[in-house]
Amino acid sequence: MVNSDTTANVISLQAVSKQYGNETVLRDINLKVQAGECIVLVGHNGAGKTSLMKLMLGLTQPTSGTVEILGGNPAFSAAVAQRMALGYLPESVVFYEAMTGHEILTFYARLKGSSEVECKDLLELVGLSAAAKKKVGTYSKGMRQRLGLAQAMLGNPQLLFLDEPTTGLDPVLRQHFYELIDGLHKDGTTSVISSHALNEVEARASRFVIMKAGAIVACGTLDALYQQAALPVRLQLSVTPGEAAGVAERLGAEVNIDKMNNQSINLSCLKEEKMPLIRHISSFGEVVHDMQIMPPRLDEIYSHFMNGDPL
Repeated sequence: MVNSDTTANVISLQAVSKQYGNETVLRDINLKVQAGECIVLVGHNGAGKTSLMKLMLGLTQPTSGTVEILGGNPAFSAAVAQRMALGYLPESVVFYEAMTGHEILTFYARLKGSSEVECKDLLELVGLSAAAKKKVGTYSKGMRQRLGLAQAMLGNPQLLFLDEPTTGLDPVLRQHFYELIDGLHKDGTTSVISSHALNEVEARASRFVIMKAGAIVACGTLDALYQQAALPVRLQLSVTPGEAAGVAERLGAEVNIDKMNNQSINLSCLKEEKMPLIRHISSFGEVVHDMQIMPPRLDEIYSHFMNGDPL
């Protein structure tokens, strides 16, 4: 039975590990996800992201630990209701090439109990209406990816799993894809996205799960990970030409200046030092024309955790 309580965890993983023979692909995974969240899994190839998704989909079972999806174990045959509430887009989408896009989507719609009208609407939503009657063998990689997304969206799923979903899409289609996902989130859909395209997901994720060697090495919002990593904030000052040396002297010897030329100064500080430093700089008057504040980017935070001590 699907748990309809929106305050409950739609995903609950407790001490989950997975082994294939002597190889451990997941180790001691603990993760809880609430309804409406967008969770992004990031990590190098082989970090365990796809293995984790397969466990949550019920395609494999853990060697140890417990997996609960929408209140039930997704691997049990009795969990049909849970499966009907799930949508999945694999990294490499494969469809029968002799069928048309419309026929493919209609086939999956029958499995999910979705209507013909929904198929038509989804094909239009992903921009495939004009190609609906064409055989999938004539589709480009990007078109197949969009057909895969339409398949994943059938039945208005409560929980959507997307494994490298923008593979093969050009920048315009990538933007359109994430606009579709944003719309689903507004309607309360929960999503788990695996992605290497950090710049695409940086502003969209509720939380990031950073994986390395089958384990979660960090999990949290972008701001929480930023604080945990304790990376410096960068500031760039534009000053009156010829006054950079004087401004640097007024900043004081304790301020870390990374780069300086005739009319600009690049410096860095820890987050807790940022506001006192800004107030200090604001007292310099009109000699400082502009100040840009640049917090650490997601790719820098990711690199910090990935380059930490090996597990």
